[in-house]
Order: sequence, then structure tokens, then C-alpha cells
Amino acid sequence: MSDELRVYDKPLSPLSLLERTLHVFPQQTACVYGDQRWSWAEFGALIGRFAGALRRAGIGPGDRVAFLAPNVPELLAAHFAVLQVHAVLVAINTRLKSEEVGYILNHSGAKLVMVDPELAPIVRDIPHPLDANPAFVNVEDPVAGMTGTPLDGPTYAEWSAGADVLPIVNDIDDEFRTTSINYTSGTTGRPKGVMYTHRGAYLNAVGAMSSHRLDRESAFLWTLPLFHCNGWCFPWSVSGVGGKHVMLRAVDPPKIVELIQSENVTHFNGAPTVLLMLAESPAAQGIHFDPPIRVATGGAPPSPTLLATMEELGIKVTHLYGLTETYGPHTFCEMQEGWDQLDTEGRAQVMSRQGVPFHTAAYVRVVDDRMNDVAPNAEEMGEVVMTGNNVMKGYFEDPEATAEAFRGGWFHSGDIGVMHPDGYIELRDRKKDIIISGGENISTIEVEHTVVKHPDVLECAVVSMPHEKWGEVPKAFVSLREGASPTEQEVIDFCRERLAHYKCPKAIEFIDLPKTSTGKIQKFKLREKEWAGRTERIYGGQAKGS
Repeated sequence: MSDELRVYDKPLSPLSLLERTLHVFPQQTACVYGDQRWSWAEFGALIGRFAGALRRAGIGPGDRVAFLAPNVPELLAAHFAVLQVHAVLVAINTRLKSEEVGYILNHSGAKLVMVDPELAPIVRDIPHPLDANPAFVNVEDPVAGMTGTPLDGPTYAEWSAGADVLPIVNDIDDEFRTTSINYTSGTTGRPKGVMYTHRGAYLNAVGAMSSHRLDRESAFLWTLPLFHCNGWCFPWSVSGVGGKHVMLRAVDPPKIVELIQSENVTHFNGAPTVLLMLAESPAAQGIHFDPPIRVATGGAPPSPTLLATMEELGIKVTHLYGLTETYGPHTFCEMQEGWDQLDTEGRAQVMSRQGVPFHTAAYVRVVDDRMNDVAPNAEEMGEVVMTGNNVMKGYFEDPEATAEAFRGGWFHSGDIGVMHPDGYIELRDRKKDIIISGGENISTIEVEHTVVKHPDVLECAVVSMPHEKWGEVPKAFVSLREGASPTEQEVIDFCRERLAHYKCPKAIEFIDLPKTSTGKIQKFKLREKEWAGRTERIYGGQAKGS
């Protein structure tokens, strides 16, 4: 059969999602930022002009377009405009240092770099030449009133003025064409460029529509950075249902409360730390959102204590799990009949699990070192591995790392978990975080969830510390609620009443926890502090490379 007659084989692309919305909901509100509001017809024209300006600037198929900016409308638009010219979006973490940004620009070979002037010093201070000699565009933000000192190059308004408005159509010839390259955090070496495809981005977006019940009445508040796994693919999913994007430059709890109320926000996403910031904010005290707001959280397992607190605020939490290599979310904790009849603690306990795959993902296993499935008894631990539509295309320009990640025909997450009898997975730790004390495995997550039950504790991170007899033992780093001042022994005794004694922290340190820009606690910094001066960690009396 000729290609012309293959009407049943249309490549999947997020462009199809926007194309549909522009036809179905042209007058519905698409995007809100400060006093600026766009209908979908208006935002579609903005995207089309953006795409036309890219083409006029010589950006074509496969070229990389980098973006260093907070959650502004132009970055949201880039998630479609760059794809429309068959180019590749590289959204860069705004918290990275100059040397790291320079590495990403060189490794990706970005031909065009769009920068918020507030972040221009990061680019200006890159300590080495940029190999591709990219052009720069300054994406000014009149809503924030921040202009900074721009880089050499036009403003976005100047750069896009007079460009043709390209029609938004899915004219992709290969659904496995790369949409974007998302760089990992690089905490254990150089960051790797994770490649997403049109097919994977489309299917992940559809999965999010289903699992988070997005529809044309949804108003999505952008508390999650757009640079993080392309905002977990929510730029494409919210747009695909014709929902409203409510932009937020930075996480600000009082502003979040204000926007929830003024824009009738129905959904937002964020790490557990973001939820905790909201719960602790004076602006949220005494508030119970009704109807409930649907919030997806991931990045670290939320404690049952936090989930119970969110319920009191009128926030309905869906727990997601995934990695940069799986387009962000790959599984979610699907509610079961009867769970809503459990008491608050019981409900929070089951909802803190990582759950089951997205409808468009499938195939999650927990395996031992020989790739055999562990017993589904919620006790035997193994590595979480996955395959399917939500798995990355590979690492950009790094075939060796790709082959290692895909060994045995499965993507290896590096996360340690258990399989419950009902088929739900539950993380117990990262491989590097598991503590092996005297031959016994200790889940730092289990210990952390116990510590945060203490009424004076706000957040906690547990890592290993050296021990002459047992090789290593748990140590808890704790941030306290305002005005609280428990002693180290009080917190340890609290744990000893609730955990097997070998699992309990042997030391407590009260500090402000180091975090990434997405709210993840940087446990590697705490671990490095404890093991400084040693070339290897000790596990149960046996030395292993750190």
C-alpha cells in the first residue's frame, strides 16, 4: 500500500493536541500572567509568530534552541513553537552555575539561546567559549519589572516582530523525532541529556490528562518549573484539554493562595517541599479549599504526615513517580474503592505509595540483580525497572551511558523498592541511599517518615554515617518548626518508640536542609559531609567504592 493511502498511520505529536484546542476552544482563556490574558486564538497566534521567527532566524529540523528563564509565557509557548519547526527545545535549570550552563550549551550545540535578563549574568560569566557561537535573545519580563542587564542581542519583542505567523499543524514525519533534551541534575558527574520524542511527549501528556482528570475547565497553576522534565509534560496536557495556564515566576506561598482564589485554580504540581511551604505559610492558615484542588507531587515520597496535612487544607494529592528519563511521571497512586473510608492515617499510608503505571506507560517491575522479579510481599527489595512509551529515547551524544541504562532491555531507575501484593510499587530508597548496617538493610525513607511524625519536626533527611562496629548507621538531618527546640535525644527516643532500634538515627543534626531548585533535598551533600576524608563507604563491615 502506498504511503498516500496510509490514513491510519498519523505520527503522534503534542502539536496535534494544540491544533485540536485551537479549533475547539479558540475563545477560551489559554494563559494568564499578571494583568496579561490570552485566549487560545491569541496564544496560538503568539506561538505561530514565535515559530515564524525561529524559521526566519534559520532554525530548522534538529537544531537546538536553549531557554534559560523562569515560568514565563514565552517558555510555555516555546514548548510548541520549537516543535513546529521540527527543532529541539533545551530548557535549562535556572539554578545552575555558569560553568554548568556553559557545558549544557556546548554539549547540546545550541544554535539559539533565549535568556531572561535577570539570569543573564549566568551566561555572561561562562568561563569558556561557546563552541556553536549561538545567537542570544533577551526574554524580558514586564510583569515582574525585572530587566537586568541584557546580553548582546535583541529583545524577544524585537526578534519576533514582523515574523510570519506559521499555522499550528502536526506535520511531523517521524514521531520518534526528538522534541527536547532535558539535562539531569549531574550530582554524580556531568549532566546527561535525556532525549524526549514527539510520540513519548504526546502519550505522556494524554496519560496526565487521564490520571489527573484534566479538562476544559481546568486551571493549572505553574508552581513546577517548566525546565523540569518539560514541566512533567503538563504544557502539552493542559493545552490539549483547552485548560488555562496560570503562570508563576517563582514559588511564593501567599501568591499561590491569591492565585488559587482569584483564578479558580483546580490543579498544580510540586515536590513535597513545595506543599510543605504552602501548608506552613500564614497565608494558608484557616483555609480549606472547596472544591478540593488536585495536586500531583513527586521527586520524593511524601510522608503520610504531609498527606494528612494537605487533606486538611482541601488539597487532594496524587503521588507520582518517575525520573527525567521517563518524561517525569511514569506511575501514580491510583485510588482504590474503600480507601476513602479509611481513617486519615490509613488513607495517607496507602496514598504515599508510588502505585501503578500511567495508562500510556505500562510495564513496571521490581527485580533482583539477576533481573528476576522479587516476591510481591511488600518486603523483598529490588530495583525498579521500566519499559514502554514513557521511557526516553536515550542520552544525547552518549551511547555508552544509554546502553548501560537500557541493559537487559529495561530502563534501570537506580531506585530500590518493593512490590505490594496488590501490584503497587513502593520506593524504599535510591541504591546509593540504602544503609547497610551490620548486614541489615535500612530504608532511609522509612526512617524519615518516622522522624517527621514528631510534632516539632518540619523536614528530615537521613543518610549513613560511619560506625566502627556496624560499618554505617543512620543519621538524621532535621529542620524544625518555628519556635520548636527539641533535644537530639528526644527525637531519637521518639523514633525508638516506633522503629526497630537498629533503624533509628544514632545522631540528629538540626540544620536548614540543602535543596535543588525543584525542592528536592540534596542528600548527596549531607552524605559527603559525613564521609569526608574517606575514599570508600563501609557497608556492614565490608568496604565498597563510594
